[in-house]
Amino acid sequence: MTQHENTATLDGRIAVVTGAGTGIGAATARTLAARGARVALLGRRIDKLTDVADEFDGLAIATDVSDPRAVAAAFEEVTERIGAPDLVVANAGAMLAAPFDDADRDEWRRMLDVNVMGVLDTARAAIPGLRAAAADGRSADLVLISSIGAHIVLPTYAVYTATKAAVSHLTRTLRAELGPNGIRVRVIEPGMTESDLGHDMTYPGSKEFLAGFAVQNPPIPAAAIAEAVAWSVSLPAAVNAASIEVLPTAQG
Repeated sequence: MTQHENTATLDGRIAVVTGAGTGIGAATARTLAARGARVALLGRRIDKLTDVADEFDGLAIATDVSDPRAVAAAFEEVTERIGAPDLVVANAGAMLAAPFDDADRDEWRRMLDVNVMGVLDTARAAIPGLRAAAADGRSADLVLISSIGAHIVLPTYAVYTATKAAVSHLTRTLRAELGPNGIRVRVIEPGMTESDLGHDMTYPGSKEFLAGFAVQNPPIPAAAIAEAVAWSVSLPAAVNAASIEVLPTAQG
């Protein structure tokens, strides 16, 4: 066992991870399951979800987080099949870069629907289970995945970074509302991370720019973000690591 290895158990925890088919979401689902949690994986691509869920007998539910009814139904299914979630990671996201004055407005809407409304609906659907866990004296965690982009200027990423700034500020307000009830709300803000985020960008040159940036600024593995999530939810219930930036060392 290495000196830095996290051996804290999550036995008995019931987790929901959105955007769990690939990248940070898949890595987080794997890591939480490895620590002992029962994990429900939500996302649009059921084939990807099932591939990950089959590794540890997880529950895969096809869910588009931009549809509030689908989110509510998914949480109902999780509660019926494996129990009320006491650990929810709102990770699903969309990143579509383009110059502000030439961007497709439908792409703005997609990012707002997934990155903001999807997080809001996920958080609200999570609260009943989190309140119940906290009332029983158990840990109750709502983890929102934002981005270091919430704090820095990235030309052509104006709307994406605006959505992430919204998520980071939402976390601060929800901590004030829900913390007194024993619910821990935290934000994880990754830097450049291995992911398929941005794979569906359509603006000419946007994918090539991102690929070139990744060559100059090597990303960290998604498992590093998953470790940060697992560490934070393993803390004693009275302690909240409220905001965590996880960056490649070279990114500073």
